[in-house]
Amino acid sequence: MTRILGIDPGSQRTGIGVIDVDAAGRCRYLHAQALVLLSAEDFPSRLGLLCDGLDALLDEWNPDQVAIESVFMDKSATSALKLGHARGAAIATVVRRRLPVSEYAPRLVKQSLVGRGAADKAQVQHMVRLLLNLAIDAKLQADAADALAIALTHAHMSATAGRTGIEVAMLRRRGT
Repeated sequence: MTRILGIDPGSQRTGIGVIDVDAAGRCRYLHAQALVLLSAEDFPSRLGLLCDGLDALLDEWNPDQVAIESVFMDKSATSALKLGHARGAAIATVVRRRLPVSEYAPRLVKQSLVGRGAADKAQVQHMVRLLLNLAIDAKLQADAADALAIALTHAHMSATAGRTGIEVAMLRRRGT
């Protein structure tokens, strides 16, 4: 059994999703939440909240692997820069624990789950519910659902790599 922590980084909310994957590739939902960072008085304090919250979740769920969304270009350079800082803080927190980190582009996550890279959030959330056997009416916070989608993408890519002998990094490059 492999435990995967998915992270959808954000400077206001960071999505977290935890799944277990068995040897046959079946995925089981364990946990999802958004770390809300808006209570911090300034941006550096938000990053501190993100690291503290992630540390607590790493202690609680003890994942074997971590998957995180890679940076994408935003409409605003300032927003993209803040997202990059949040992503860097999350990666640094995980790497300090010596956990392997895999990065996935948003388009690849959508393509992996829905079958097309331009899928909307509702389609991704629907597939997350189906793949994890969650009730269709189950409330999933958007950032947490995205984090589960990233974890599922990593599970699928790892399973494909295992079957084909192709490294996950190579599969990610082919999918972008």
